[in-house]
Amino acid sequence: MSLIQKLAPDFQATAVYPDGEARPLRLSDYRGKRNVVLIFYPFDFTFLCPTEILAFSKHIADFERRNVQLIGCSIDSHHVHRAWRNTPPEQGGIGAIEYPLIADVDRLVARDFGVLLEGGMAARGTFLIDRKGVVRHELVNDLPLGRSVEETLRIVDALQYTEEHGEACPDEWTKGKPPM
Repeated sequence: MSLIQKLAPDFQATAVYPDGEARPLRLSDYRGKRNVVLIFYPFDFTFLCPTEILAFSKHIADFERRNVQLIGCSIDSHHVHRAWRNTPPEQGGIGAIEYPLIADVDRLVARDFGVLLEGGMAARGTFLIDRKGVVRHELVNDLPLGRSVEETLRIVDALQYTEEHGEACPDEWTKGKPPM
């Protein structure tokens, strides 16, 4: 069932932050302050997941300029997240990425967002949550299908444009282009 136009399920979970430390992260702490892009991925130390995690991290300045908090989430523990961050990319790790990774070992966050698959892993879910805590965009891909960071940023721009101008943005709209 879709979460579009609904309040995002709140959670508190341990996350590994850009400084490498593990501490609690509560989704509702961003309410009223920032939009959030929450990305789910199946596992650390896999083939496709690091390509996405690194691509999102490479664009962290683009998210920051838009006042968007990027958060990653898998069912791995914070210990595994830390080990993955401490492993260089050329050895299957991700190195020091620039956004927090949530440890969803009890699978409650993945379940509440509707991306938990049979077998216990998360599908590749992307959720754009506005400053009021409402889900405004969701995209869920099957395991072998990677995501586009550029499309995620376009959707963020479209949301921010519609919030500011009250106009709809068609399929190929991009920032700086009139919507109609």
